[in-house]
Amino acid sequence: MKKIFIPIFAVISICVSSQVAIGKSSVTNSSVSLEFGTENRGLLLPWVTSAAGVTGAVDGTMIYDITDKKIKYHKNGTWFDLSVDATGTVNTALQDPLAEKSSAKTAIGTNAATDTTPGVLVLTDINKAMILPKVDSPHVNIINPSAGMIVYDNVKHQLAVFNGTVWSFWKP
Repeated sequence: MKKIFIPIFAVISICVSSQVAIGKSSVTNSSVSLEFGTENRGLLLPWVTSAAGVTGAVDGTMIYDITDKKIKYHKNGTWFDLSVDATGTVNTALQDPLAEKSSAKTAIGTNAATDTTPGVLVLTDINKAMILPKVDSPHVNIINPSAGMIVYDNVKHQLAVFNGTVWSFWKP
């Protein structure tokens, strides 16, 4: 009986909570929906076969397009390239035989149970933000990055994205 109730309680707890910490015990403040620990790891964006094939994308959606091997985000109704460099590589052998489950979705926030925004990971709070994984010099310290990885570079104070070959850095 315990084996049934513990997983059910864990799932309910995640759905009820409006703040989630991964790789650490708690978030840094009340304005955070999702925050990552301090290990040399990044957030891997969903791989799609083509940005053009993504239907219902809302502004702020981020993907890794395996067709042109670029990290993109949806802005003002169109896809914007974050990779800059076009020499990306990706090995899709592990995902090729798998079928996509269109209903797959995780929502975090106070409206998580009722939110209808399309996406794999949706942060539903309108007054909280996600803090990306923070890594000092990711191009040096992430030994084996995956295509579609995104982190915040603590040293350069920039967004860093990996297209499978090189890191691109963005500064506001």
